[in-house]
Amino acid sequence: MEHGSNNPSASTFSITEEDHTLANSLRLVLNKDPRVSFCGYSIPHPSEARVNVQVQTTGDPASEVLKDGCQNLINMCEHVRLTLDDAVAKFKNNKAIDASMDISP
Repeated sequence: MEHGSNNPSASTFSITEEDHTLANSLRLVLNKDPRVSFCGYSIPHPSEARVNVQVQTTGDPASEVLKDGCQNLINMCEHVRLTLDDAVAKFKNNKAIDASMDISP
């Protein structure tokens, strides 16, 4: 990841080997942060696996806010994964109970 700006509260970060999947999710998380006044992203060219994420904050360093946003996104993904795993386990358990109660002649 590269970043460049003389103003620490407004920076553009170039993230390689990524696309809309990460960029749009990160943009959503960052725009919910009260320290962020603007966040957007662009894809320089469709054949390039790179996104540019622009972050402007209310005063905090943009790099710190971006790191926090990435950590928040990781935490959200882990929560979704655990919730899905629990739901699948409950579903399989209910199927096993239903199968054991099936009394066919």
